[in-house]
Amino acid sequence: MMPAMKNKQIILASRPTGMPAMDNFATVDAEVPQPKDGEVLVRTRYLSVDPYMRGRMNDGKSYVAPFAVNEVINGGVVGEVIESRSADFKPGDIVTGQLGWQLYSVARAKELRKVDPNLAPVTTALGVLGMPGLTAYFGLVDIGKPREGETVVVSGAAGAVGMTVCQVAKIKGCRVIGIAGSDEKNEYLERELWVDRTINYKTAVDMKQALKDACPNGVDIYFDNVGGAVSDAVLPFINQAARVVICGQISLYNLDRADVGPRPQPYLLVKSALMQGFIITDYASRFAEGVKQLGQWVQEGKMKYAENIVDGFENTPNAFLGLFSGENLGKQLVRVEN
Repeated sequence: MMPAMKNKQIILASRPTGMPAMDNFATVDAEVPQPKDGEVLVRTRYLSVDPYMRGRMNDGKSYVAPFAVNEVINGGVVGEVIESRSADFKPGDIVTGQLGWQLYSVARAKELRKVDPNLAPVTTALGVLGMPGLTAYFGLVDIGKPREGETVVVSGAAGAVGMTVCQVAKIKGCRVIGIAGSDEKNEYLERELWVDRTINYKTAVDMKQALKDACPNGVDIYFDNVGGAVSDAVLPFINQAARVVICGQISLYNLDRADVGPRPQPYLLVKSALMQGFIITDYASRFAEGVKQLGQWVQEGKMKYAENIVDGFENTPNAFLGLFSGENLGKQLVRVEN
């Protein structure tokens, strides 16, 4: 082991109440872990920060265990194999997996997959060809079941999941309305991703009127990334047999008490509509299918992606907090320098 290698970790110092703050995180020195048989040592190159991590900071039961206080936070990582005790990997391989917010991680070989730098930039393994892209693909195609000519509304449309949903819907021949929080983001959606209409939910005087103007024929599919007041405004416009895909509820993640809003059941009942939530790991057995299709669209120029890259391992908490103030256009990543 090279003596110059030093490890640092970012731990959850305390559980946040409401919006997380910098004092909920701490950076600590640690030993560089040693791989055992069947394991590899990975040097982190890029870290993914994602809205779902906020839920894991609470001490509550959910679809995945909460982060433990005083333990390393983990999430999506792209890294380089430094040492391997597995026949499946060799030093220099680029890999991705769910690893810690740390400079060096040890993982079992079966927990990692190789990233082909020739297919697309390696960062896409955390974005359009990773969990966000797969979330968009399976959520829209499998639950939304888009048909040509239908109207699809996407909230959080300028995020990593949202912009992929918009593009898949366009590829499927749908009319797409994107909802985002700035004119700059909406200009990108219309200019670069061919979104038909956009709504700035922060400046719209009347969201219902804005939706009525944008969706004169109603809404066939609503891909919900944000929940809250935005979704309350969309539901009255769903059509007969509409599909509402519940992917995320970022507007609610930092509330310190239960949210109270309009109840969706009457809209679903009178329109014979479907509302279904999902977790991307539900589709784990089909990930290869999704990556293949998304990769083909990227290579054919049918799908674009945007990344907001924050430099410096020490800035990981800031990059995470930026998700909730809407700083990012597309995938929020941290480039680690070590």
